[in-house]
Amino acid sequence: MQLIQEQPSPILVTGAHRSGTTWVGRMLASNPQTAYISEPLNVLHRRGVYRAEVKRWYTYITQENESEYLPAFQELIKFRYHFFSEAASLRSRKDLLRMGRDLSIFINGKLRNQRPLLKDPFAVFSAPWFAQTLNCRVVITIRHPAGFASSLKRLNWPFDFQDLLKQPALMRDHLEADRADMEKIQADDIVGQAALLWRMIYRAVHSTLRLRSTQGGARQLFPHSKIVRHEDLSRDPVAGYKSLYESLGLTFNDKVRDTILNSSSSENPAELSQKKVHSVKLDSRANLDNWKKRLSTDEISRIRQLTEDVSHLFYSDNEW
Repeated sequence: MQLIQEQPSPILVTGAHRSGTTWVGRMLASNPQTAYISEPLNVLHRRGVYRAEVKRWYTYITQENESEYLPAFQELIKFRYHFFSEAASLRSRKDLLRMGRDLSIFINGKLRNQRPLLKDPFAVFSAPWFAQTLNCRVVITIRHPAGFASSLKRLNWPFDFQDLLKQPALMRDHLEADRADMEKIQADDIVGQAALLWRMIYRAVHSTLRLRSTQGGARQLFPHSKIVRHEDLSRDPVAGYKSLYESLGLTFNDKVRDTILNSSSSENPAELSQKKVHSVKLDSRANLDNWKKRLSTDEISRIRQLTEDVSHLFYSDNEW
């Protein structure tokens, strides 16, 4: 296992998809100390950015299988862009524009010695590997389980648990207890899928990144990791991001403050159009309780029942 330390430590922003990783990543990237790189572990990622093949959503990387992924990540955090691999995949003008954007990010990152900022929800199970092997500072976003489920319901985004079931190491290390639930969940049960996925992700987060017991009590396993709640950032974005900036050793200035205020302003829509699901301009406070309007009382009760053994670690009774 090789530890990368030649440049400022990379930052990984991860958590379940639809949990605020894009918002957090974009706000951290509003400072020129960082270079924003989006979702290398997305199965549809751009090969110019990350040359390795990714076959499964939420790919689990450990020392056992790192030979498939480590060389490509070493190149990525050194801002080595694979021009010819990307050029071979171009199919449209939009692809060409994305290539120009990504190439510009890599060139600037290298010339300005920026910190690579990887925004990737699909890295959440692999976060310990990113911390240990790539020396990443890890930020985990978490969103209320009902908020997460309501977002997937509104977008009609199901999840195929075969992507998890067909990863033996992930099942062995984290998810074997959930095998039966994953195998019996219905393909059209988006609310149930969301609750199950939330429970599995954040149980793994708590057990691997948060605390481990020692003879002297509990200690943080990865002291440079930080868990941030989407709701806390939404209620007080400036204070929340200022604290996050400080914890990561980034400079919080007036430009950053203005960017955060612009992204969370009450003048922004309270709910995003389904054509702009990745936009970061939203009335953050108005968005907090949207799940109470989207979900029925029975759906909320079901989500709470399915996630309660984990959700109580992050959310109190009065937040339901």
